[in-house]
Amino acid sequence: MSGTSLDGLDLVFCEFHLENSRWTYQLPIAETIEYSDILRDRLKNAVNFSGLELALLNSDYGHFLGQEIQKFIEKNRLDVDLISAHGHTVFHQPKKRLTLQIGDGAAIASYVRYPVVTQFRNTDAALGGQGAPLVPIGDKFLFNSADFCLNLGGIANISFTEHSKTTAFDICVCNMALNNLMPPYDKNGNIAASGKLNSELLIKLNSLDFYKKQPPKSLGFEWFENNFLPILDTFECSIEDKLHTVCEHIAEQISKIVNVQKNISEKTMLVTGGGAKNNFLMSRIKQHCLCKFSENNPLIVDFKEALIFAFLGVLRLRQEVNCLSDVTGAKHDNIGGCVYLGNQAF
Repeated sequence: MSGTSLDGLDLVFCEFHLENSRWTYQLPIAETIEYSDILRDRLKNAVNFSGLELALLNSDYGHFLGQEIQKFIEKNRLDVDLISAHGHTVFHQPKKRLTLQIGDGAAIASYVRYPVVTQFRNTDAALGGQGAPLVPIGDKFLFNSADFCLNLGGIANISFTEHSKTTAFDICVCNMALNNLMPPYDKNGNIAASGKLNSELLIKLNSLDFYKKQPPKSLGFEWFENNFLPILDTFECSIEDKLHTVCEHIAEQISKIVNVQKNISEKTMLVTGGGAKNNFLMSRIKQHCLCKFSENNPLIVDFKEALIFAFLGVLRLRQEVNCLSDVTGAKHDNIGGCVYLGNQAF
């Protein structure tokens, strides 16, 4: 898994078990491979690449994934059935039925002997859906003990059950904005905590049109670059104040979704993703949200998204639905993912 926050490549080894129509999982091994400065810059700037440059990056990144996956398998002496690779999102424009995750599946498969599942979002986008979020299928089957599953990655998204249906959508940008202000990241949110709230900036951010839209809805880097970033750039306040204000903005947007739910004080929220380690951001979320918060397993905080994309790969090979139209707005539920059979000749 590689997220829009560009903090590295998440690798996980998972086991899934199905018994009496109930899925369970184990997550014994996980690690993050930090990107080199060169690769991080290429991924960050890919949205501006020429067609040839993007095609080369797609191939290079696929070979990088294949190499790192094979090292991970050999180092940990793993017995593997399949590999799921989300790839790195460059473009996400669901209104145009476009979503692009790079990391050539054929390149990945050239290093391994196992089936490789990639391109999880394309089918849903072709069916008129958002192609996102896809994590709710995992929340439904693997993490249903929590009433809300909130992921604080490059983008903050949430999943919950409403009127017997799974509801999920992107709420707002999160680490994408924070890391842009303080690369590579503001450890523990200490710099944000030292700043002050800029009320005018907060009002501007809270007034963005995206927040008035009803789900299904999703965000991408293009939206951040065209709508969110220009507002930040027009204000001349300090980086500390901007970080502080963006954290407040994120917390307020999350609370607007959560606090309107029935019996909210009795419900629990599981928070995962890199933003869950931002102590200042979490303090603001807990201040605004009226629900209870689940105790977090550190591995799940860091690797839940990678775990769930592994699960999506399992469902794909079983030819079972792994993308919910109630969430994405597609014509119907669908089975997303392209399968490469791996290099089984040696």
